[in-house]
Amino acid sequence: MKDKSKYVTPDGYTSDIAVFTIVSENTEAKEQRKKEPPKKILKLLLIKRAKIDAEGNPNMEAGKWALPGGFVDAKRRETALQAAARELKEETGIDQVFLKHFGTYDAWGRDPRGWIISNAHYAIVPEFQLEKREAADDAEEVDLFSLEEIKQLSLAFDHQKIIADAVSLIEWDMHHSTVARNFLPEEFTLSELQRVLMTVSDHSRITNTSVFFGKAPKLPFLEKVADTNGNLKKTERNSFRPSQLYRFNDNIVFSSIW
Repeated sequence: MKDKSKYVTPDGYTSDIAVFTIVSENTEAKEQRKKEPPKKILKLLLIKRAKIDAEGNPNMEAGKWALPGGFVDAKRRETALQAAARELKEETGIDQVFLKHFGTYDAWGRDPRGWIISNAHYAIVPEFQLEKREAADDAEEVDLFSLEEIKQLSLAFDHQKIIADAVSLIEWDMHHSTVARNFLPEEFTLSELQRVLMTVSDHSRITNTSVFFGKAPKLPFLEKVADTNGNLKKTERNSFRPSQLYRFNDNIVFSSIW
């Protein structure tokens, strides 16, 4: 049996979660000349670290905004992904959402408590689910911030870097996969899909409406929605003229899709 004393082990093993949502920009309640989907904004959920933790001890980086997260529980024999799901529910009240591991952060000095290795994940939470959000015992507040607002904050640990990496990844994923479906209702219009994609991309194939509306209906992973009688389903929720409803199917994406 190998002598474990020969190996240097971390002082802690944690999971952090960049929680993304897309919210509708507030608009004045006036009759508009043209109905259209509201402008969408990509935001991140952050927690403000309390002065005292759940055990009554002084909290590291108290008073700073941070990503939700915590230590992997060895007694439960958790994986980092399982710990991320648990911590997300415990710290914000959010459960059963899209969750993806994207990186490991292990630089010496990234955490004042010692050599703490963090596994970073990103989660996508639909806007309506955020109504359930709540702060845990070791968090003073939980709130949403735009990417521009986050740049002005002094965040705990190396969370500014983790967030920057998460933003780059979700932008890549939105271009190369169907991950956008997690921001949308099951049935949606092409205008609603375009607004979601525009929160992370200014690519002309997305922002140019004629190009986008010309290509999107031909994509193999999108299909028109029909009722039980085979009639195409349409909605007037975002236009005076009925718009076709679409949904994602299970076709696999292998390259850039837009």
